[in-house]
Amino acid sequence: MQQARIVRTRTELQDAVAAERKKGRQIGFVPTMGALHDGHISLVRKAGEKCDFVVVSIFVNPTQFAPGEDLDRYPRDEAGDVARLGEAGCDLVYCPSVEEMYPAGSLTNVRVEEMSDLLDGIHRPHFFYGVATVVARLFIHVKPDTAVFGEKDYQQLQIIRRMVRDLGFGIEIIGGRTWRDADGLAQSSRNAYLSEEERARASAISSALHRAACRIRIGAPVEEVVTEARGLILAAGFAKLDYVSAVDPEDLQDLPDGPLREGQACRLLAAAWMGSTRLIDNIGV
Repeated sequence: MQQARIVRTRTELQDAVAAERKKGRQIGFVPTMGALHDGHISLVRKAGEKCDFVVVSIFVNPTQFAPGEDLDRYPRDEAGDVARLGEAGCDLVYCPSVEEMYPAGSLTNVRVEEMSDLLDGIHRPHFFYGVATVVARLFIHVKPDTAVFGEKDYQQLQIIRRMVRDLGFGIEIIGGRTWRDADGLAQSSRNAYLSEEERARASAISSALHRAACRIRIGAPVEEVVTEARGLILAAGFAKLDYVSAVDPEDLQDLPDGPLREGQACRLLAAAWMGSTRLIDNIGV
């Protein structure tokens, strides 16, 4: 079994990556906050299929948490994560400190306008500001050829794609499919917060989106379908619904009411609270 090497500084990281580049190897990268599940591991394997040398970062990024959110209790298991990454074919694990990522006196941040103000951006206005900033910094540290992000965080994926295009990073961004448990619930590190009873009801969010996607495919009007999905999620016992939206997959703008036009694509996204745990999910149509 391969054992992944851990580095904690930008200098160590860049020396290791430079040595691989001298051998003509392509560098793949998967940024994570740790507490890895099968979905994360699938992204690592996808990077390994595309590239010769795979770097994974583990960094719980403080700038994407607002006061009162779960920064302090976010699940952490570095030793377990590193062991799983070695089994998945990861070559190098980058575990920087906050000071390494945000040196004293840092004033520069990154924001993708418009796309960051929709959907999750309405309910967590700080979130994509922190995500874009940390991913841009990680890209500068790692300098990968390819980076892989999960489609479960679909808005994040599209914002990163836009950032890379706008800033000319020259990095290929690949989306990896959402991994689900047997009942359909999308795998997430935060699922560990759910009680047994909450976990049993949480899959209603994926069921509602799946039904909505089927109805849209057969020509049902968008607003009718979205309204029904909202009702199904709340009826399942979710404490609060942030949104269910049918959007254009590229720019994330709400689609007009009525059936989809022939050939038109759609992405259904939802966010809701099961107890004190916020769950997100999405499905393509």
